[in-house]
Amino acid sequence: MPRVQARTVLWYLVFMGFAVNYMIRINLNITIVEMITTKRAAAAVLKITRAANENNGTATNQLLSHYAAKQNSKFSFEKHLLNLVNIPYEDGFHWDEYQQGLVLGAFFWAHWVTQIPGGILAKKFGTKVVFGLANVIGCWLCFLIPIAAYLDYRILIWLRLVQGLITGLAWPAMHVLTAKWIPPNERSKFVTAYLGSSVGIALFYPLFGYVMHWASWEWVYHICGVLGTFWWLAWMVLVFDSPIQHPRISEQELHYIEKSLVASRQTTGSSSLTPWKSIFMSRPVWMNVIAQWGGIWGLFTLMTQAPTYFRVIHNWNITATGILSGLPHLMRMLFALVFSMFADYLLKSEKMSRTNLRKLATAVCCIVKGLMVLALAYFGHNATAAVVLLTLATMFHGAVSSGPLASIVDIAPNYAGIVLGISGTIGVLPGFISPYVVGVLTLGNQTFESWRNVFLICSAMLIGSGILYVFFTDSTLQSWNGHSTSSDDKELQKLTDHKDEDLKNIKINLSETIEQLSRG
Repeated sequence: MPRVQARTVLWYLVFMGFAVNYMIRINLNITIVEMITTKRAAAAVLKITRAANENNGTATNQLLSHYAAKQNSKFSFEKHLLNLVNIPYEDGFHWDEYQQGLVLGAFFWAHWVTQIPGGILAKKFGTKVVFGLANVIGCWLCFLIPIAAYLDYRILIWLRLVQGLITGLAWPAMHVLTAKWIPPNERSKFVTAYLGSSVGIALFYPLFGYVMHWASWEWVYHICGVLGTFWWLAWMVLVFDSPIQHPRISEQELHYIEKSLVASRQTTGSSSLTPWKSIFMSRPVWMNVIAQWGGIWGLFTLMTQAPTYFRVIHNWNITATGILSGLPHLMRMLFALVFSMFADYLLKSEKMSRTNLRKLATAVCCIVKGLMVLALAYFGHNATAAVVLLTLATMFHGAVSSGPLASIVDIAPNYAGIVLGISGTIGVLPGFISPYVVGVLTLGNQTFESWRNVFLICSAMLIGSGILYVFFTDSTLQSWNGHSTSSDDKELQKLTDHKDEDLKNIKINLSETIEQLSRG
């Protein structure tokens, strides 16, 4: 029986880790739909109560009993606890579109702050600790979200802000592991593990929809906490920061990885010092930042707003909303796998240069996706067209694993975590800017015309960033990946000067010796 490769196991654990990471991000996106529905139900009960007081009709009292029974049929541990300790709480969430935008965007307010620290900490302490703890602590905080929501939406905003701050360490930390484990010609395929985020969305949206249908929305957060804990236990047992630390890796696989990565290892300078100036002055770095900005604006707009869009504009129930919001992300993962295998084939067969391949992938994940969102802006009033176009737009974003995400490792494997941290610091900003923009555009105006403006802005971000990347990027290994410090450069120059002087003396002595021999 063939032995399972260590990096295959690593792919699955990374894949599930990113699924968990996005589970934390998107759970509020769908539960808020049911939470705001609770507001509508409370208003309906109030209306019926008033009618009962005025008419004292039997039919009205029966209808009131029906609504009350429906609301009380779903057990809430959090409500029971708050009642037990006599703490007043908000039973029915009276949040307008602006407040909903704040709640949905709060996760990303401080998410950018820990992007660069995530890469630095992973380089120092290892991805295993940083990525693992960032994910599991974010999951444990899920247990507190229902309580925070019932107490005050501002407390919920602060809790989501802390969640975003902590989980912000995860993404840049992973590139450090990728650079140590994955040969250059396998990176496109391995980085598809990052799109476990898509499968997480595709799986958890419908799962959470069914949970809310059969139980209360609070159970979504209980499930998140439990699943995250189980993943973390497996992660701590099965994952190691480098191949040499892995106790069960075969010698053949270890030799193959070491041989493949030797060309990109740091060979000069001090590995403890980071070439910050070179990184911030690097055009390829900024092209990757721009591509990530556009891609994340598009991804987060569609991911965060899809449940509300389908529920409000197309009037689908919570179960259908969950399924149709998750389907596009499943297609994104499948497309990423197919495209990455095609990309690695082009690299291994030398049919396309690394730079041109990354340009092709980014053109697909930004420009082609932007065109789909543009079509959604004009044809999304049709429910079928909305599903098809949203699915295609999200699907094409799967090429990002072969585009800017892989390019970051290509240009600087020694500093991939830090570069991804810089990219994430700026690229994650659409995570809270986009919900704010949506909240402003749709405040008291939940119409297709207002949503058209949302999609037009999204399309412009995608297409613009994709065009810039295609024209100006470069995915070759950068000279500062194996840098020398200024002191090292001086020492090297001294050694070179001494060497030149010695060679000059040798030539003079050799010439004198030859001349003497010729005379003798």
